[in-house]
Amino acid sequence: MISRNFYVQLVIRVISIAINSLLIAFTLFKEYYAWFVILMFIFLSQTLLLIKYLNQNNRKIAFFFHSIKNEDFTLSFPERDNAKSFNELNHSLNSFNSMMQKVFLKNQAQEKYYQEILNQAEIGILTFNAKGHILFANPKVEKLLNYTPLNHIKQLAQVDKKLFEMFSNLTSFERKLFQLTNERETIQLVIKSNEIVLNQEVLNLITIQDIDSELDKKETDSWMKLIRVLTHEIMNTVTPITSISESILNYYINEKGTIPLEELDESKIRLTAKGLEVIKEQGKDLMSFVQSYRSFLSVPNPDKEIINVKKLLEKIKVLINPETDIPKISIHYINSEEEIEIFADEKLITQVLINLSKNAIQALNGVEDGKVMLTSGTTDKGKKYISVSDNGPGISPEIMSQIFVPFYTTKNDGTGIGLSLSKQIMHLHGGSLTAHSTPYEETSFSLFF
Repeated sequence: MISRNFYVQLVIRVISIAINSLLIAFTLFKEYYAWFVILMFIFLSQTLLLIKYLNQNNRKIAFFFHSIKNEDFTLSFPERDNAKSFNELNHSLNSFNSMMQKVFLKNQAQEKYYQEILNQAEIGILTFNAKGHILFANPKVEKLLNYTPLNHIKQLAQVDKKLFEMFSNLTSFERKLFQLTNERETIQLVIKSNEIVLNQEVLNLITIQDIDSELDKKETDSWMKLIRVLTHEIMNTVTPITSISESILNYYINEKGTIPLEELDESKIRLTAKGLEVIKEQGKDLMSFVQSYRSFLSVPNPDKEIINVKKLLEKIKVLINPETDIPKISIHYINSEEEIEIFADEKLITQVLINLSKNAIQALNGVEDGKVMLTSGTTDKGKKYISVSDNGPGISPEIMSQIFVPFYTTKNDGTGIGLSLSKQIMHLHGGSLTAHSTPYEETSFSLFF
């Protein structure tokens, strides 16, 4: 900051010029022309020196900010060899320069840090402007697209023409799936688009993710869960058969061999008969389990037709009414104002909705003012849906992750096939089945078409 001394000098110079101006006027009035010329020369010298005095600081400050603009922080002004006012000004400029340098280095370090994070990300990221120039592309996106360096989206036509067309027509907040095939492999890509504003310029921010690895992981996890459930069910059935068979066998064979007929008593024969009955029942349970597995694998291809959702849900309500013989449970039908139609197999979708409705009714056992709600509508993204929800105790997060695994069940008399079969039916329709649960508020299963 300029000291008081600077202002004092400035005032003295201005006063000197003012006095000199009065003397010039006096000499002109008295017609002292020789003194008039001398004083005019002094006046012009004073004016030039004042301008130089002021411009010296202006040039210094202008030069300083020009250096800052060009990110040159090596500039330094002397703080001892000038007048006190200039020394203080130079000190202020040097301090400001040092502060700006620290801020610049800090921002540069943060930029390198974020750059490294983007470079190490497992998701491809790129940005391009309205003219298609790619301003940033991390190594992952170049690896996914098998093309480097990426400078313009027109280069994507060399990777795949359809990919270039997709990029050219992407809108903000859009999400698309794209199958990319090259000489190495075929991969499934999820491409998401967004818009950001940087330095008053609208940029397209694109993220690209290879979902094959995620799908493989999910598939492996599903198989592990299925094997775990199958092993559990089969072991529960076979273990009693093995144990009882061994016990019955001990009635008739010992260390010496087969026990003679005359040593057999009536109690052993009765126990043998009971054991065989248990084995028979366990065998039936195992056969029933295998039959459920066969029905799960033999879902027919949908015979699709146009279905009016309102009429469909009215039919479902009639079909499940006999199930609600508990007076505390009521069934509500909520339909959107629009007339919704879906292209689906009515028998299969009816099977799914009845199964979900029965599950909801069973979940409300013992709940005061239990409600089952059948809802239909269209999402913000234009997807048609049908939901079956209840206000029962809900599903815990641990169980929620298992409910769609075939043969997983929490019911004593359940087969664990209903939800997994329902989800398979929705997949055959090209849709999805999702679940959400908030205990004693809402547990819903939604069919998206």
